[in-house]
Amino acid sequence: MLTSKTFVKKTKRGGIIKIIREHYLRDDITCGSEICDECDFSTPFSVRCLESEIESESRLCRDKHYLIPDTNVFLHQIDVLEDARIKNVVVLQTVLEEASIIIMTIHRSAPAYKRLKDIIANPDKHFYTFYNEFNKDTYVERQPGEVVNDRNDRAIREATNWYQIHLQKFGDKKMGVVLLTNDADNKRKALDMGLVTFTVHEYVEGLVNCGDLVDRLSSAGAKLYVGDKMQFPEHLPLSTIQKGLKTGKYLQGNYMASRENYLEAEVGVHDQDRMIFIQGHKNLNRAVNSDIVAIELLPEAEWSCPSSLVLEETEEKADDENLDVEDKAVKRNRVPHDLRRPTGKVVGIIKRNWRQYCGMLQPSAMKESTRHLVITAEKRIPKIRIETRQAKDLMGQRIVVAIDNWPRNSRYPQGHFVRKLGNVGDKATENEVLLLEHDVPHTGFSEAVLSFLPKMPWVITEEDRKHRVDLRDIDICSVDPPGCTDIDDALHCRDLPNGNLEVGVHIADVSHFIRPGNAMDKEAANRGTTVYLTDRRIDMVPELLSSNLCSLRADVERFAFSVIWEMTHEADIVHTKYHKSIIKSRAALTYAEAQMRIDDVKMKDAITRSLRNLNKIAKILKRRRIDNGALTLASPEIRFNIDSETHDPIDVETKQIRDTNSMVEEFMLLANVSTAQKTLEEFPDCACLRRHPSPPHSNFDPLIKAAESKGFKIDVSCGKALADSLESAVIPGDPYFNTMLRIMATRCMMQAVYFCSGMLPQSEYKHYGLAADIYTHFTSPIRRYSDIIVHRLLAVCIGADSSYPELTDKRKTQTVCNNLNYRHKMAQYAGRASVNLHTHIFFKNRVVDEEGYILFVRKNAFQVLIPKYGLETTLYLPGDKQKDGPTFAFSEEEHTQMCGDVIFRVFDRVIVQLSIDQSNVQHLKLQTKLVQPQIAGFSVDPVKREADSQGDEPPKKKKKK
Repeated sequence: MLTSKTFVKKTKRGGIIKIIREHYLRDDITCGSEICDECDFSTPFSVRCLESEIESESRLCRDKHYLIPDTNVFLHQIDVLEDARIKNVVVLQTVLEEASIIIMTIHRSAPAYKRLKDIIANPDKHFYTFYNEFNKDTYVERQPGEVVNDRNDRAIREATNWYQIHLQKFGDKKMGVVLLTNDADNKRKALDMGLVTFTVHEYVEGLVNCGDLVDRLSSAGAKLYVGDKMQFPEHLPLSTIQKGLKTGKYLQGNYMASRENYLEAEVGVHDQDRMIFIQGHKNLNRAVNSDIVAIELLPEAEWSCPSSLVLEETEEKADDENLDVEDKAVKRNRVPHDLRRPTGKVVGIIKRNWRQYCGMLQPSAMKESTRHLVITAEKRIPKIRIETRQAKDLMGQRIVVAIDNWPRNSRYPQGHFVRKLGNVGDKATENEVLLLEHDVPHTGFSEAVLSFLPKMPWVITEEDRKHRVDLRDIDICSVDPPGCTDIDDALHCRDLPNGNLEVGVHIADVSHFIRPGNAMDKEAANRGTTVYLTDRRIDMVPELLSSNLCSLRADVERFAFSVIWEMTHEADIVHTKYHKSIIKSRAALTYAEAQMRIDDVKMKDAITRSLRNLNKIAKILKRRRIDNGALTLASPEIRFNIDSETHDPIDVETKQIRDTNSMVEEFMLLANVSTAQKTLEEFPDCACLRRHPSPPHSNFDPLIKAAESKGFKIDVSCGKALADSLESAVIPGDPYFNTMLRIMATRCMMQAVYFCSGMLPQSEYKHYGLAADIYTHFTSPIRRYSDIIVHRLLAVCIGADSSYPELTDKRKTQTVCNNLNYRHKMAQYAGRASVNLHTHIFFKNRVVDEEGYILFVRKNAFQVLIPKYGLETTLYLPGDKQKDGPTFAFSEEEHTQMCGDVIFRVFDRVIVQLSIDQSNVQHLKLQTKLVQPQIAGFSVDPVKREADSQGDEPPKKKKKK
């Protein structure tokens, strides 16, 4: 059956065309109910998904029933729908399509869409998608003058009515339907039709023993917890913002809240070198970190600069008074003209990027109140107001909450409780928090993914050997950190008859096992990267591949993708070949073991000779890169020694960097550059590359000023000039000074990102840090999905595999790259958060004195770097209100603090005392106190090392790195 609609349309040239739209209807679309004896369930797409035996626990509707939510319920109450107790739900096609369009076009949220699809696909939930738009009994035509939203609401009511009539035919089963809608007009019309209809709040509050589910109800649209006074300016409508963006009155950018001062933020505007600075509550205007905002520049006379204060929001004060005081203070913050930065204010929100947030309840002064503030784990996110009836059970617990809205007359956004995670301070709970906060997919791999793993035992067949180059006779070895099981690279070097060297980089052939488009490929693409935490690893691919079949372990045959160069002894490349290969590694060495072989003159075996030649060539390659302007930067890195039973850190050490670290790095860089050149030649529009943009000169201001304080001039005109400046900035007798400069230079850099070659001009391909005109990632496919894409491109280049449409679609490749950039950034942050967590655990029962260096001098604090532990901590200075304490004088121009005759400058050496401040269980932090230089009333007595360890050291057990 079909229904058709005819209408005419004018063309751009004034002509008229006739358009006929046909909509096909069916009479065999089934209801999906288990009690139904009428529908034909024999067709493949007709499956019984709705059970009938679940007893209703609703006080409002005693009979057994199915739920039919409307679109807004799916959009705003997904936390309720995800609950295991909500089952037997009919998902109308109208609702699914409308919700999908809103999520993907207006909200542009892939995670939200995935949540929607996951709920429907969960077999335990018994959600059934009913295609009402193609059922002859439920399809409705849009009436003249009827808006789309009203037509869709009518379609939902008609489908609900059809279900009600349809199920009444089986009267002995007593099964009904309940329409859930928070739309007052839709509810009124449904009741007029005789439908059983409730709002979500009415229905959930009517459930028996579901008090915690009430807490999960979204407050979207509700006006709770607000005062009488308007705290913030009104946001402009999108239509006004769009006009202003076209004329240049407004600018669009990504909102980034400050980590050091909750009253400040920056907005990154496309095509502008400098970030736009935002300061003060009213100028921030309810923007939340990561939102896409519209801003208006303030008059130049009102421009400001970041405060020298380290300012954290701690206590909740009276909303009206506190905001006025804070914003008046901002207005008084007039700065010299040469320090001013372009400053603006948020005038509207273009796109909210809210997610679920971890936090804990702030104790309330009103014992019986159901309204509470949640202190978020991420400092850049404001406190969130929620309503909960289980506050007693949630105190001292890590919980997950979501933001629903932020009214103008509320200082804080309002949201709702989602779920609890566990006790604050519990290691497993805190690990879960950092994974959730950094959006790291960490659940186990699904059965669909695991179904694509090769069957064990796995062996290389003769057919496999026919299509690969056999390199098993070559003395290949791998060099990795201790305990590494996901070995994805190996090396070899041997003499050629003509006097040159053959150098090979052999990379795990993961793309052989992960084929395009299957469930494993989609999961790997979503995860993007393996995440390395201090005490665990979250794999991008299942362990059977990452630690076994793909890992280039010693003495086993493995598939590899090999890049082999013929080189002179001066590291000049004569020829390059690429092969799908079979290898058999002779040894899986650590960096220390490889270094020992190189240094031991008595060892002359093939592997050792190979390593010595590789090391010699690597030094030439590195020198050549540095001469071309490549940067040698630094970051403080440490390694914890973990107790094998408790998995708590028992010792900490700075990571040692040996020649063998650099040796492996150089050949990985060379393989990446060679592969980038090859794939770009063959696929100029769809190669997956990696670029590192040049930082704007303003990024280097802190580095330049810090170096000037010690008499050095840093030239940032180009990468080569910066590299030379850093190389010459050396203080005899203070080797760590140059390291600190390089650490500061690292923080001035832009983020390196993946991109598709066809989306940018070639002038923007350059990798600033490596001084490379072209670069990609090829050498770590076990832990990076970008490398799998590059492997597939390279395989097509050499005729070892066939192409497929998505591989050569530049827009789809760019979409994948965008996700990889996000996942890579989150993985880095999660790794740092894990180090921070284990640092807190390590210092929990310790008080130690350590050497540190001042990195930044603030108005009320020093940022101090502790080399031994590779961490940066804040040393707060006494406040002005402290009567008997020492007085510090801050110089904005010279970035110094003076107390009596003691002057504190950037890079000065200090001795500080480290311990854990447990006064705020939400944000446990390292407490830093000054030991030396001694200042009366401020410095503390040094800790006696002997006493420090008494009773604190755990019993000695086998250490695990």
